[in-house]
Amino acid sequence: MKIAVLIFLLLLSPLHASANSSAPLYGIEFPPYNTAVADSGCDGKLLGEEEELARRTPSLKLHMSHRSAAADAAAGTTRKDSFLDSAKKDAIRIDTMRTRQVTLSGRRTTASSSPRRALSERLVATVESGVAIGSGEYLVDVYVGTPPRRFQLIMDTGSDLNWLQCAPCLDCFEQRGPVFDPAASTSYRNVTCGDKRCGLVSPPPPAAPRSCRSPRSDPCPYFYWYGDQSNTTGDLALEAFTVNLTAAGATRRVDGVAFGCGHWNRGLFHGAAGLLGLGRGPLSFASQLRGVYGHAFSYCLVDHGSAVGSKIVFGDDNVLLAHPQLNYTAFAPAATADSADTFYYVRLKSILVGGEILNISQETLGVAKDGSGGTIIDSGTTLSYFPDPAYQVIRQAFIDRMDKTYPLIADFPVLSPCYNVSGVENREVPEFSLLFTDGAVWDFPAENYFIQLEPDIMCLAVLGTPRSAMSIIGNYQQQNFHVLYDLQNNRLGFAPRRCAEV
Repeated sequence: MKIAVLIFLLLLSPLHASANSSAPLYGIEFPPYNTAVADSGCDGKLLGEEEELARRTPSLKLHMSHRSAAADAAAGTTRKDSFLDSAKKDAIRIDTMRTRQVTLSGRRTTASSSPRRALSERLVATVESGVAIGSGEYLVDVYVGTPPRRFQLIMDTGSDLNWLQCAPCLDCFEQRGPVFDPAASTSYRNVTCGDKRCGLVSPPPPAAPRSCRSPRSDPCPYFYWYGDQSNTTGDLALEAFTVNLTAAGATRRVDGVAFGCGHWNRGLFHGAAGLLGLGRGPLSFASQLRGVYGHAFSYCLVDHGSAVGSKIVFGDDNVLLAHPQLNYTAFAPAATADSADTFYYVRLKSILVGGEILNISQETLGVAKDGSGGTIIDSGTTLSYFPDPAYQVIRQAFIDRMDKTYPLIADFPVLSPCYNVSGVENREVPEFSLLFTDGAVWDFPAENYFIQLEPDIMCLAVLGTPRSAMSIIGNYQQQNFHVLYDLQNNRLGFAPRRCAEV
């Protein structure tokens, strides 16, 4: 299950970084220090002085966003409708995760990888709310091809494959803007079926051995699934991804990024151009760039409904590392199940409501012998979820401790408990915290676990999953925290921040 970093780099080469002086691209910024790294021609291999320079270099930032409340209103979608739709989509996603988790348990595949000790250096992009396209996820701006064209991709730490809808689009969902056209890019090339990277993806169904008559010329078809009707099928390919340098309007081009060029794509992707995978696997965007931009990445998610973007950072963020409230908890070992090679597991010990540890057994929160269960942090799931026995205890704890002047609303769809808070200006709710086995505690503000769905109705933003399913810390609970994935030290960091200001 563990793949050495050296093997990983060999599989993913060529992956090159270069700089030029073309006009800046919207949405992606590099710190000025990176200019020196680009000029050195590091070519994805950091040795000697280049490694030392990389250790001193700040991170690359990409812009991300979440959809705006104004866009919801323009589309005639209420906040209640939006979150109920997200809960339905979450249910499909969780079922897929659980199936993949149990199916892969104890089975080793070439697509698996353990947490990596990455090489040094770093990078930044803008992250936006997905509301404008009817999504509960967060969107990242990327520039692909030669000449580079802008695309908005869903940011997902729960999957590995990066992919775009591609022409010819034989069966595709509707997206904003044109699909990616490989014929219009001079840097596009297919991965051949004889390439070792082809072994990192599954062939299209039926699940028979992949046909490869001409290993050096035949393409590498792939199939990647997310839910009952969410999947992408196409050709694994290599392409240039171009990003901005903050200094002097220069840009950086990274060649040879592996991605899926999807010609058949179905599912709940809500108008995005595709998906940016940030999981632990070797094909994820974070893993492919780690040899150049470092062993860590972090993001700061703006409020759901915010029209303001924030950043995702590849590499060390010195401001975050100096944050006085930065807390860490260790990632769980990837050896628990092969599915852990994609997911970021943490060791959840207890759940606190109102400052009191709830009576939830470790058997309920831990990883079972068959590889099911456990707790992951996931940017692609909207709400937070716990196995039903734990959820029932959490739910009842809030009911018992909630201010009795707030009338409990019976039979509100999906979410529970819900309260009528009409006429209440300063709404108070019991505190909610997660306690990890290493003693770290993640305290959440009320707005991260209670949702105001209507002017006078607020609901707990936590739901239950089947008894054997995993627990998930979703993106709603992560909003306005700067979350750090430190893979060199195998730990998760989190610090409260106003993400719109990052």
